[in-house]
Amino acid sequence: PALATVMTLATLGVPGTVFRSPRSLIVPALIGIALNYGVLGGVLLGMSRLLISEQALADGFVIMTAVPPAVAVIPFSIILDGNQTLALIGTLGCYLAALALTPLIAYFFLGSSFGDPGKILTIMVELILIPLFLSRILIWKGWSEKLEPWRGTITNGSFFLIVYTIIGLNRQLFFDRPGALVAPALIALASTFLLGVGIEIAARRWGAPPGTVTTMVLLGTHKNTGLAAGLALTLFSQKTAVPATITTIFMLVYMIWLSLRRRPAD
Repeated sequence: PALATVMTLATLGVPGTVFRSPRSLIVPALIGIALNYGVLGGVLLGMSRLLISEQALADGFVIMTAVPPAVAVIPFSIILDGNQTLALIGTLGCYLAALALTPLIAYFFLGSSFGDPGKILTIMVELILIPLFLSRILIWKGWSEKLEPWRGTITNGSFFLIVYTIIGLNRQLFFDRPGALVAPALIALASTFLLGVGIEIAARRWGAPPGTVTTMVLLGTHKNTGLAAGLALTLFSQKTAVPATITTIFMLVYMIWLSLRRRPAD
């Protein structure tokens, strides 16, 4: 419910005209897929192969690679004055691609025990399509203007609830074997702060506008860790959920850092 609320409020800022030209959707979708699966996925897989020796933790990073971006990319793109169209279409494109990419990546690296793609389809409908449809209704009914003063507060509160729940469910993992958390933490640091800087530099040299740069950084540094942790706990073990849990913390700190960086310019 919290994620669906965030998504509904987030997509209120996306104009309906963006869907009138199918050709205009192709490039943002491809950018999202390239950044989230190509760049971020490559970093997660590559570094986990170099630094992780425990199979359960390595499997956790494979699951993270296989899932689409965090749905929080859209609301945070709004908060940070990013490119809302790129955030929405890039994220949606990744979720559509996930119907094929997630089972393929999981099957190639984990075998056939990962599960069926129906779970990803259900999540896409619940967290992308239904909220988008509801946001259109709110706009058509004229209710979006009444919600505007509260949109930021509700979005921030809902995201806090999501992060708190994920960490709370896995809190015991942080006390059992703290030494085993070092390598996953290093990968989480590299895939957020360091990768974000690299994407920002590359995007600016490419000539992308500031708002587009912001959204590209978000798409290239955020995975749906909630989905990854849930799949890990359901299909594997608590230890397999460690990478997603740790990355959630780094993603939150990274988002705060991005907000603080932007504040002086506002």
